[in-house]
Amino acid sequence: MSLAQPFWLLLLLVLPLLVRHHYRRNRQRSLVLYLPQRPGLPVRASWRVWLRRWVPGMRWVVLALLALAMTRPQRQWQEQKIQAEAVDIMLALDISPSMLSRDFEPDRLQVAKRVASEFVEKRPYDRLGLVAFSAEAFTQCPLTTDRRVVQQFLRDLTVGRLEDGTAIGMGLATAINRLKDSPSKSKVVILLTDGENNEGYISPMAAAEMAQTLGIRVYTVGIGTNGIVMSPVRRYPDGTYDFAPRHMAFDTDLLVEMAEKTGGKFYRAWSENELKGIYDQIDRLEKTKIDVTTIRRTTEYFHWLVGAAVVILLLELMMRWVVLRSVTI
Repeated sequence: MSLAQPFWLLLLLVLPLLVRHHYRRNRQRSLVLYLPQRPGLPVRASWRVWLRRWVPGMRWVVLALLALAMTRPQRQWQEQKIQAEAVDIMLALDISPSMLSRDFEPDRLQVAKRVASEFVEKRPYDRLGLVAFSAEAFTQCPLTTDRRVVQQFLRDLTVGRLEDGTAIGMGLATAINRLKDSPSKSKVVILLTDGENNEGYISPMAAAEMAQTLGIRVYTVGIGTNGIVMSPVRRYPDGTYDFAPRHMAFDTDLLVEMAEKTGGKFYRAWSENELKGIYDQIDRLEKTKIDVTTIRRTTEYFHWLVGAAVVILLLELMMRWVVLRSVTI
C-alpha cells in the first residue's frame, strides 16, 4: 500500500488543533443552568444528552476521512505477458548396463540424469521430452512444458528395463518421431551414450538423415573415459550386477558425423563438470526468443474513504435534524 499524495497527511496534524479550538470556544459561549434538586432524587441523563455530546465529533471524523482520501491510498503491481518462441527438445539417454560404470560417482547414469535434470530446470519456456534406449528404445516422457514431470521421469530411469545392448539409431529415431509433427521452428535432440552402436534395425546415420530432412538438430554427447573401467560384466536373476575391470570405448567418429550432418555438434564428457559445461553450451546455443511486456496496474482506495465519510455525514445530519432537532454545533 502506498500514498500517491502523502502531503495531505499534514491536514491530520492540523485537525486536532481545530478540534481543541472549537471545543474551547463553545465552552466559553455555553450557558449552564442549574435547577434545584430534591435531596436523594437521582438524576438520569437523557440519551439525547449523550448524543449531543458525541454527534459533533462525527463531523471531525468525516474531515479526517476526507483528508485520508485526498492522499489517494493505492496498491500498485505489475503483470508480465511473456510470448516465447519455444524450442522443442528431446533428451535421448542411454540406459544400457555400461551406464553403471563407476568412472563417475556413483555411476555414469546417475550423473547423466542429475545433469540433464539441471538442464531441464533452465528451460522454463520450452517443451521437453525423454527417450531411453539400450537394445531397443521407448518414449519415457512425451513433449511437455511441465519441467517437474520430465525431471520425475528422469529420476525413474533405471538400467535393466530393456535387453542389453546399445541401439543408438533406434534411440535417435524414437526421439525424431516425437518431434516430426511439432509446429516449433526449432527442434533439437540431445543424445547421450557411452557405447558403440550394436543393436537395432535403424542405423545411426539413417536416423541422422531423417533428422536432417525434418530440420532437427542433433547434439551427441559421449560420456565416460576410455580404457579400463569398473563395469557390469554379469547380471544376476535378482537384477543386480557383478562388476569387474573392463576396457570401454565408443565410436567417436560416428557421433561426430551424426551431429555434423544435422547442424549440431559432438561433445565429449570425461567428468561430471565437463558434462555440466556441455549442457551449458547447448543451453546457450539453443536460445528461446522471449518477448516480455510489462503492464503496471494501480488500484485506488480513496473512494472507500469518501464513501465512509458520506455515510457518517448523512448519519450525523439525520441525528441533528431528526433526533436532536438542532442545526447548531
